[in-house]
Amino acid sequence: MSVSSVEKTPAVLPILVKPAEPALLPQAQAIARLPNVPASFFGIVLGLAGLGNAWRAATAAWHLPAVIGEGLMAAATIVWAILVLLYGLKWVFRRKDAMAEALHPVLCCFIGLGGVSTMLISLAVLPYSHPLGLVLFAAGGLFTLSFGVWRTGLLWQGGRDPAATTPVLYLPTVAGGFVGAAAAAAFGYPEWGQFAFGAALLAWLAIESVLLHRFYTLPEMPAALRPTLGIQLAPPAVGAVAYYAVNGGHADLVVNALMGYGILQALILLRLLPWLLKQPFTASYWAYTFGAAALTTTPLRMIAHGQTGPATQIAPVLFIAANVVIGLIALATIRLLLQGRLLPAAAPAPALAPVR
Repeated sequence: MSVSSVEKTPAVLPILVKPAEPALLPQAQAIARLPNVPASFFGIVLGLAGLGNAWRAATAAWHLPAVIGEGLMAAATIVWAILVLLYGLKWVFRRKDAMAEALHPVLCCFIGLGGVSTMLISLAVLPYSHPLGLVLFAAGGLFTLSFGVWRTGLLWQGGRDPAATTPVLYLPTVAGGFVGAAAAAAFGYPEWGQFAFGAALLAWLAIESVLLHRFYTLPEMPAALRPTLGIQLAPPAVGAVAYYAVNGGHADLVVNALMGYGILQALILLRLLPWLLKQPFTASYWAYTFGAAALTTTPLRMIAHGQTGPATQIAPVLFIAANVVIGLIALATIRLLLQGRLLPAAAPAPALAPVR
């Protein structure tokens, strides 16, 4: 090779050799693989824990095996722990995604399920550790109250698109209040539970009028939002559980009225089933599970207390229906998980430092 050719080589190299792209550091790679868990996944905990409570009531009423109810509670606790960890990491390393969810007109309300699910897990823990259960109840209740006040304050400021009005509006205050009432009674604070019940009841009545106006007067709900209609079943059904808990387990006009309205909601959802199922199955279908489980819990507790009436007579039908609905949704969810289609697509890897 001549001297002149050697001297020309450096000028050619920048053209022939492409600079190597910098590789992601191990920490960035780990963050990129972090599941982008939406807050709506806490609805899975509500369904599992709700069915676990129903089986506990069925064990007391019909002497069914206790292991089934406790197994469901254990499954709910495991799912809850995983979701709390992953959702907490989302706020640390994917704060932009978390903030976008918190400010979304529909998705935002699912964040309230974090506190509601924690209170349900406190009931799962209660038979085994009263102090730990009480800590979880206090933490879940405080989060639920704080988020409910914050989110409702935003709603009061107006500027909301009426088309974004869906039953998710119940979650921060109505679901949180009714579950808080039932949990407070279980931990020995029925008077505080009555406070929570009253807040949830009146919030439910106010929000229901807004929702019905939206259903009656605006164009039909897009298919992707229709699974949220499953939440319509929850207020009367969970409200009946809460009322029965805070009034000392007395079957009266109020609890029967709540049960009646809950059954009406279930029948309307059955009538709408072909319209509702136009949305392919996603985890959002867990919206139907908590109300379905709660609808059977109160009649079972009535039977356990030796009470009779129409609610106790239809308890077997409601119990079977709840198990079928939640069982099918659970199986479909496991199928999505095995197919790798349960979680939303991962966002691009963020910067190493958490967004501040």
